[in-house]
Amino acid sequence: MNWFTIDKLDKLDTPALVVYPDKVKANIDLLKTMIDDVTRLRPHIKTFKNREVTLLLMAAGIHKFKCATIAEAELLGTCKAPDVLLAYQPVGPKLNRFIQVIKTYPDTQFSCLVDNANAAKEISDAAEAQRIKINVYLDLNVGMNRTGIKPGFEVLQLYMDCAVLPGLNPVGLHAYDGHIHDVDLKTREERCNASFEPVLKLQQDIAQKGYPEPVIVAGGSPTFPIHAKRAVIECSPGTFVYWDRGYQLGMPEQPFSPAVLVISRVISLPGDGLLCLDVGHKSVAAENELSKRIYFLNAPELVPVGQSEEHLVVDAGKGHTYQVGDVLYGIPHHVCPTVALYERVYTIENNELNGEWLNAARDRKITI
Repeated sequence: MNWFTIDKLDKLDTPALVVYPDKVKANIDLLKTMIDDVTRLRPHIKTFKNREVTLLLMAAGIHKFKCATIAEAELLGTCKAPDVLLAYQPVGPKLNRFIQVIKTYPDTQFSCLVDNANAAKEISDAAEAQRIKINVYLDLNVGMNRTGIKPGFEVLQLYMDCAVLPGLNPVGLHAYDGHIHDVDLKTREERCNASFEPVLKLQQDIAQKGYPEPVIVAGGSPTFPIHAKRAVIECSPGTFVYWDRGYQLGMPEQPFSPAVLVISRVISLPGDGLLCLDVGHKSVAAENELSKRIYFLNAPELVPVGQSEEHLVVDAGKGHTYQVGDVLYGIPHHVCPTVALYERVYTIENNELNGEWLNAARDRKITI
């Protein structure tokens, strides 16, 4: 029997997202072997969005986390995660919600990002009004060109400005290099080192001004093996817990195992050689080209030819033996947004369906 095969599938409606907890635990154990000190790990929870994996990570000695939404921050608060970085600059109503999360979950030390003086003052004013002080990390643009400011004097000035704002306490620098994902590890390493060099200089410049040496939170999954070699740097991989087809192909040096699958059924035979499956845009991340959305472990020969909201049409070739009702086990190409499509994941142990985990932080709001 294959590791992924599920017995008694008559009780599992499809499409469904299933998780193999033993593989999640093995991936966590593997991650810990790839770094010298577990306290340097700050995984991002955007991949899994649930309490169960959070608690598995904490049981493994991982107590720092990164998140991107208020719901994810609140989920971590409910787990009493000791240290949580909101890798986002809260503005507008999000700032008020962030303050409420901080006050509601006092067992967790929350921090956030900032990349401009106006936002810094707004965050400080909101914190001061509630008589609290918020730790902030300056968000650096190291080539992603999404948020942040380029390392240099402007960052140094902003750090000093934050230090005198009564509601803020600048503690570090955030350098996300998600644009670096070359398959060739040497090329990836060269690009990563080049983009990171100004960050190190900035850290030294801040320390020379008399401030405590700022903590650096750097990278994601593609550059994790590179940043893991640097002393003191906190690393923020996230996908490792579940892994996916994209990183399986693109990051071959990281031997994590896919731990989440999308289960689908053949629902129609619309033409010669064609199958229609119940796995549409609403069931698997569809931001990539059609050939890079899902890979079927038990049907690798299937070629996608079209997808809509509820359906995926694939070419199985003339003379195939597939029948309506046949079950397919698919690895999503991009697991993070795929998880966000599902309210829950069903747990599979010893090839049997035995429970479920709610993806509580897939919603924009839990209680706050």
